[in-house]
Amino acid sequence: MEHPLVFAVGILGNILSFLVTLAPVPTFYRVYKKKSTESFQSVPYVVALLSAMLWLYYALLTMDLLLLSINAIACVVESLYLTIYLVYAPKDALAFTVKLLCTMNVALYGAMVAFLQFYMDGHRRVDIAGGIGAAFALAVFVAPLTIIRQVIRTKSVEFMPFWLSFFLTISAVVWFFYGLLMKDFFIAMPNVLGLLFGLAQMALYLVYRNPKKNGAVSEIGQAVMQADISKDQQLHAHVAATIDADGEVVTTGADDTDGATKQSVVVEITPPGPEKAAPLPPPVMPPPMVPAMVTTSQTAVEVV
Repeated sequence: MEHPLVFAVGILGNILSFLVTLAPVPTFYRVYKKKSTESFQSVPYVVALLSAMLWLYYALLTMDLLLLSINAIACVVESLYLTIYLVYAPKDALAFTVKLLCTMNVALYGAMVAFLQFYMDGHRRVDIAGGIGAAFALAVFVAPLTIIRQVIRTKSVEFMPFWLSFFLTISAVVWFFYGLLMKDFFIAMPNVLGLLFGLAQMALYLVYRNPKKNGAVSEIGQAVMQADISKDQQLHAHVAATIDADGEVVTTGADDTDGATKQSVVVEITPPGPEKAAPLPPPVMPPPMVPAMVTTSQTAVEVV
């Protein structure tokens, strides 16, 4: 029987990993409600399922019940996620996900298990299975580099949920100590990298958690600001308004790239004057044109 401390740490690791596994539930509830996968990708869930399958096989070889339990649950949960995805995915995404599952989770995984079962024995089989699981776990832990780069570029943590980063970090700590206590370095070593990346994400959250203080601008905000700037530039480049001596506002389009002058719209503004002031001559109306539009190249500007 395992030492009580090892058992307690393993139970805590199971609880934390289960909470992390449930993190995508809101995403798939949204998919179910909208009956569409929208822009969500299936790759993270296929990879998570493969990772759980690798560690499940390793746990069966080592008869580690705590490692076996959490990875069996993870396989079931990730399979449910992928089932929901396949039900509501469009044809292209459906075909891609099925091909990915058949290649990685059936062909490659099946070939690995068959090779180890028929051509390896004893400790060598365990070592190879543990090494493959650890290498795959290291590759998965490198994924947060994309999020870290995005946070530094935008100076915003809106794409890095705090509690997910927190539970991932604590989970890595717990499983590191579990592997250390069990003297299983295939479990302990990958979680060192997971701990480092988790701490980096937590530090970035503390630095950039206040958008106003750090001048953080989200990507959506940047796009909106850029669109506003471009619109203002176009308006100033293609529209010029002047008031002549008779109190008329004349709006003219700027010359295009070929130097051709565009048509003008003359709008009369009658300033207040004395009661007996002479009536102004009728305004000269412009020739018929497309309703209230001044076209310059491919840009249309509405004149009110």
